[in-house]
Amino acid sequence: MAAVVLVHGLYHRPEHFAVVAERLRTAEVEVVVPGLHRGSLPADTAAVQSAVDALPEPAIVLGHSYGGSVITGVRGAGHLVYLAAFVPDVGESAAGLGGASPQLQDAITPGPEGSTSLHPGRAAATLYGDCPDPLATRAVGLLRAQAPGCGRGVPERHSWKRTPSTYVVCAQDRAIDPDLQRRMASRCTDVREWRTGHSPFVGQPDLVVELLRELLAADTSRGRDEGAATTR
Repeated sequence: MAAVVLVHGLYHRPEHFAVVAERLRTAEVEVVVPGLHRGSLPADTAAVQSAVDALPEPAIVLGHSYGGSVITGVRGAGHLVYLAAFVPDVGESAAGLGGASPQLQDAITPGPEGSTSLHPGRAAATLYGDCPDPLATRAVGLLRAQAPGCGRGVPERHSWKRTPSTYVVCAQDRAIDPDLQRRMASRCTDVREWRTGHSPFVGQPDLVVELLRELLAADTSRGRDEGAATTR
């Protein structure tokens, strides 16, 4: 069975990918959505690595926003997808690349013991501004606080240097500057641009599903061609 691993960003939960995951599973795609918030980039990367290692074949691994830093450090993926995500090079972190937009920074509110959360109204406008109100409201309700240390760090590996990759620029993004996305996209094998905000898996999940099914079909076709060449 074809497989996809979906990696969420900061303040998010696996449930934010629920619609995408359900539609892929309906198409007989195995989907794994590991939870992050492990306290550091290495810990988050290890959680995703375990999910990838548990699958019988190399999976397509999609990272959203901070999730791009996570998937950059993962070994053994068949294809990487960066969805409005960070693509760090050696010695780079998400913050060093440009980090959150001023609008997103304005939405961050301090909490107890160094934790942070997102102001609901500002989060809705910044992360889900192009989504229908009911979907945006549900997505905001799923957001969680971040403990100190979450989201920080420099990847130990840089898998995009040797693994096929696709970058999706979200041209109406208010959380990560689309021009920054385009610069990071130049590091990837292929680039797409969608006229969406930061979170198309909430407002336009079919776009995400169609891209992943396209990549899965291409990988399957490539595998058949390689198998035929081997038997000749």
